[in-house]
Amino acid sequence: MSEKREPGLPSALNPNALTVADAARLLSRAGGWLITEEMIEGDLDSGAPENADGTMNLVHYAAWLVKGLSSGDRSASIASG
Repeated sequence: MSEKREPGLPSALNPNALTVADAARLLSRAGGWLITEEMIEGDLDSGAPENADGTMNLVHYAAWLVKGLSSGDRSASIASG
C-alpha cells in the first residue's frame, strides 16, 4: 500500500529543519489559512528563531509566535503579514 502525500510537498519533511518555502506550504495546508513565504520572512526579520543554516525549527517558531501573542506583541504573528 502506498502512502498518499500532498502535492507540492516533499515526501519527508524534517520539522527541525524546514525551508521557509516548505514551512509556508505546510502551515497553509495544516492551518487552512494562506501563509506566504513573505509572511514568514517578515517574522524572521522581526526576530523569529532561525537555524544556522537558514532553515526553521517548527516547534521553536511556534513557541516564538505563542510567546509574542501572549505578551501582546503583534509583530510576532504570521498573520500580521
